[in-house]
Amino acid sequence: MAGRPSPGLVFSLGGLSKSCGLPHLKLGWLAATGPATLVSDALARLELIADTYLSVGTPVQLALPGLLQAGAAIRRQILERVQHNRRALEQALGAHSPCTLLPAEAGWCAILRVPEVMSDEAWASALLEQDGVLVQPGYFFDLAMGATLVLSLIVQEQVFAEGVARLLAREGAR
Repeated sequence: MAGRPSPGLVFSLGGLSKSCGLPHLKLGWLAATGPATLVSDALARLELIADTYLSVGTPVQLALPGLLQAGAAIRRQILERVQHNRRALEQALGAHSPCTLLPAEAGWCAILRVPEVMSDEAWASALLEQDGVLVQPGYFFDLAMGATLVLSLIVQEQVFAEGVARLLAREGAR
C-alpha cells in the first residue's frame, strides 16, 4: 500500500550489566523481531560478528544460571535505590526551584534542566572542581535544550543526597 511504511527490524538488547548489576562480566544478548526474512538475514550476519569478535568467556557461561537467579534481588535493589533517589531529587527541588526535573520513563539517570547562567559543560565542570560532585553535561547525550545535567540515580542514597544539596547550593540553582 502506497504511503505506508514497510515493517522493519527491531533489536532489543540485554546483558548482565543491567539485568544483574554486573557490568564487568561481559555477556549480552539480542532479540530481533520483524519480517522473518529480514530477521533471518540479520541474525546470520550478527552470528558471524559475534563468533569472530564477541565470544563469551567460559567462566561467565558456566556461572550464568546462578547469576540470573541472583540478578532478581540485585534488580530489586537497583530499582529501589533509583526510585528513592528520584523521589529525593523531586523533594529537594521543591515547587519553587529554578531547576526542572524532566520526566522519565525508564533508566537510572535523571535529566535536570538548570538555569542558563552558564553552559551545561560549565555547570558540570564547576560542580566537579569546586564542589566535588560528578554529573554529566547534557550535550554528552545530544540534549539540545539549554543547560541540562544528567545525574546518576544509582549512587548510594546518602552520597546522592549530598551531591544534590551541593548542586542546589550553587549560585543560579537557588
